[in-house]
Amino acid sequence: MNMVKLSKQTLLAAALGLAAWGSAQAQATVSLSATPNPVNVGSTLQVSVNITGALDLYAYQFSLLFNPAVLQATSSSDGSFLSGGGTVFFVPGTINNTTGSISFTAGSLLGLLPGVNGNGTLATLNFNVTGLGASALNFTDGVLVNSELADLPSQFVNATVLAVPEPGTWLMLGLGLATVAGAARRRSA
Repeated sequence: MNMVKLSKQTLLAAALGLAAWGSAQAQATVSLSATPNPVNVGSTLQVSVNITGALDLYAYQFSLLFNPAVLQATSSSDGSFLSGGGTVFFVPGTINNTTGSISFTAGSLLGLLPGVNGNGTLATLNFNVTGLGASALNFTDGVLVNSELADLPSQFVNATVLAVPEPGTWLMLGLGLATVAGAARRRSA
């Protein structure tokens, strides 16, 4: 009977150890959500920087690269996620539309507070869509920090935005082609 108890205790200890190891290995994911996507040239694009699975998030920092032939960044603003834990100090980052970057966007809680848990929006980035084509949105320098100022395990997921002509452009192209085709028919008749 002692052998059975020992086995049950060993299994319980192993299960608890695996659960603790799994929670210690939990990884927050930071991702991008572009609205709308695809987007028309000449319009604006809003990109939300979202987090899922945050545990004790106290501060974050990231930079973002984009295609300056397609997008031109106009602003960045604080999201609502960290403010659920207290007062937030937000750094909007430095926009460089020549190289296609927003450098060192950051947010941090102020004071001796626990970090925030859960899912939400860290920041919102705004762009003017100036050219046709695709633009990768690539994170660099991404860091998440807990309330003890230790790095949190994290994954930063990049995205792509597709810029397409305005519907009126396609209509004008179609009308132009129909006119050319009609003129060609008249000449052959």
